[in-house]
Amino acid sequence: MTTLEGGHTASCAEPGDVETGNVVPLLHQIRHAVRQLLEADEVTVIDLRSIPMGPGEEDRLAAALGQGEVQVRMSALGPSEIIETQYPGVWLVTHHNSDGETIGKFIEVCGFPALVMAQVEDIRDGLEQLEQQLV
Repeated sequence: MTTLEGGHTASCAEPGDVETGNVVPLLHQIRHAVRQLLEADEVTVIDLRSIPMGPGEEDRLAAALGQGEVQVRMSALGPSEIIETQYPGVWLVTHHNSDGETIGKFIEVCGFPALVMAQVEDIRDGLEQLEQQLV
């Protein structure tokens, strides 16, 4: 078991698993990204599907990040889930296709993931619909 900053731990692989050793380096990358967010307002997106991970390592990363208070579920070309980790500004974002298969998994370090924010065009369309309803 590896002890991280703040006393959190990342467990070692189960017997027979192929450990890539990427969990702790990813946590260090996330820590650096949080500093960049605070110091330079720089958003970071880490594509977890582009990083080699052995069996169970994604789960160990998620466990090390923990879960915060905010969860968002949305449907757009398949379900997506956005989970705030126990570290404010660090979000675990997972996209699925219509068959439920995971097609994207990301760590986003930002104030709030842009995917959830309403687009100006959509707000305009909504205003138009509301105005028509009130006529």
